[in-house]
Amino acid sequence: MTAADFLGSAGFDPVLLDQYGPSLLRGLRTTLALVAISVPLGFALALPLAFVRVEGGPLLRAAATGFTGFFRGTPLLAQLFLLYYGAAQFHGALQAAGVWWMFRDAFWCAILTFTLNTASYQAEILRGAAQAIPAGQIEAGRALGFGQFGIYRAIVGPQALILALRPLGNELILMIKASSLASVVTVVDLMGASKRAFSGSLDFEVYLWAALIYLALVEIVRRIWNALERRMTRHLRTA
Repeated sequence: MTAADFLGSAGFDPVLLDQYGPSLLRGLRTTLALVAISVPLGFALALPLAFVRVEGGPLLRAAATGFTGFFRGTPLLAQLFLLYYGAAQFHGALQAAGVWWMFRDAFWCAILTFTLNTASYQAEILRGAAQAIPAGQIEAGRALGFGQFGIYRAIVGPQALILALRPLGNELILMIKASSLASVVTVVDLMGASKRAFSGSLDFEVYLWAALIYLALVEIVRRIWNALERRMTRHLRTA
């Protein structure tokens, strides 16, 4: 059975898929790039934010709390509009600072928005995980001569990462789905490519393809995360 026969038997239009499938794949690559860049950058930003939330002084803690509160308390779509459309109001200053290239390009502006948004959520996940470590372990580390950095590197960090693993996986899945918002600022990701395909074909089937692709991505991530969690917690399981 050919691929066209298989798709036809499954109820899909193979001619439509042949016409718009390549553009959807290009959109999928853009979606993967959005997530693959913004989530690790967000994690790198979340680490110092979480540390400041736990160990910082009043001013630093207030600043970190305000940052996470804003990005967790406002819609991601509003944040995307603020950075992409609002940046034009500060064109001169941004150009003088040498960062206008980022704000004028929809893809990189979406990367920046997603990075800041996911950083706020990941910071709160890491903060909660770090504060869940029993205080006795930290006191024991101090008694053994560990400094603040050593305590977090050898005691708090590894345990907090295990506690945060599942919520971080959920955040990754949420970002995969939220990345579809990039299409509203002209980024031709998977959803953007689906919109264009629908405009050309007026066949809602292209949105079904997009939904199935997002579903497949989430399932792949879920399975990989489950395997990672089993590996990282294998020493905790009883024999």
